[in-house]
Amino acid sequence: MRFLHLHVALCLVGLAAHAAIAADWPQWRGPERDGQAPGAAWPQSLSDLEPSWRVPLGKGYPGPVVTADKVFVVETVDRNTVGVRALARDTGALLWRTTWPGSGSVPFFARANGDWVRSTPAWDGAVLYVGDMSEVVVALDGETGAERWRIDFSDRYDTPVPDFGFASSPLVAGEFLYVQAANSLVKIDKYTGETIWRRLEIDPGIASNGAFSSPVLAILAGTEQLVALNRHALYGVAPDDGRVLWGKPLPHFRGMHILTPLIWGDTIFTSPYRERSYRIDIAAQDGADGALMATAAWTNKSSGNMSSPVVIGDHAYMHLGNSRVECIDLASGQSAWRSERRFGKYWSMVWRDGQILALDSDGVLFLLAANPERFELRDERVVAAQETWGHLAVSGDDLFVRELEAIAAWRWVAGESAAAD
Repeated sequence: MRFLHLHVALCLVGLAAHAAIAADWPQWRGPERDGQAPGAAWPQSLSDLEPSWRVPLGKGYPGPVVTADKVFVVETVDRNTVGVRALARDTGALLWRTTWPGSGSVPFFARANGDWVRSTPAWDGAVLYVGDMSEVVVALDGETGAERWRIDFSDRYDTPVPDFGFASSPLVAGEFLYVQAANSLVKIDKYTGETIWRRLEIDPGIASNGAFSSPVLAILAGTEQLVALNRHALYGVAPDDGRVLWGKPLPHFRGMHILTPLIWGDTIFTSPYRERSYRIDIAAQDGADGALMATAAWTNKSSGNMSSPVVIGDHAYMHLGNSRVECIDLASGQSAWRSERRFGKYWSMVWRDGQILALDSDGVLFLLAANPERFELRDERVVAAQETWGHLAVSGDDLFVRELEAIAAWRWVAGESAAAD
């Protein structure tokens, strides 16, 4: 009986720890990598949103990672150095800083977007997993910033450094780290940095070197799988042994599959750069034990460009290549509405309880109703004088905005978001 009580207590502690991490912003696009922020409803205006603190940084596009008491940010210190800072969540005070040699460059036609760090780290509650432009991933102790291990993927697998730098964001799940690197998908022991398996290898080339998209973990057709979009196709991969469960080639412009795959039931929504949008259905093959197949249910002419959409209910809300916003009915593929107004070249979206916060690359924050009937902009506010290409992070009543050369914290006050209109 005493053992049973101890076992139950340990399970409750584990569940509480998981819930604490999930309530924060531990990785790319939030706890589930889908842009959803847990918590109470937001107000229906931005008038009670106030700045808390702001810290200058080196240039960078990675979104911040937020815990109960810390904010982790990645920066390009100079042409030869990359760094990570841990800041106090309440004040922005520096807790520690770690740097290492790391540089990257992009082709001349992409220089306008800079050659600074891009990948958003992943946090497991104790360790931060950070990737730099040269496809080096480093595991850092969350309390001290001390390095636990590092992997130079290009060196380990004798592959070229990606032409546009390491742009994919690692996924941490259980005891493992999943990284789209070395022109492949790699499963890593998060404690040691050792490779468990490597799959989806492709030959390097201008249209295939590196990855822009980031993997997600999902259950589709009753089977747990990693959903990964490389430069050529969409795949489902078994997490345990790396078996490729299914694959679906998709049209692409120079291999530029950028969006993070979005899950809707047993389907996946995606939209390649300068191409169309697709809903891919995953189902068991008749008469095949455990085998899955991927089928395009519909396609439309909408192009999602670079900004990963959000799925709310039966609709996807997406920032288009023409800088407008569109709502798509996922059942039919039909456009529910498209905004007349154009916004910045990029925006990141976070949603909670029927509302969307969208931060565009011009430093403007928008509050929208997730309304499939019409485009409903409730409020907007300038929150940065610099470009803002890093993904917005939200935890509780706090918002964290990664400006090109700074990190800023904002908070809803006067009753907080629990006092929503």
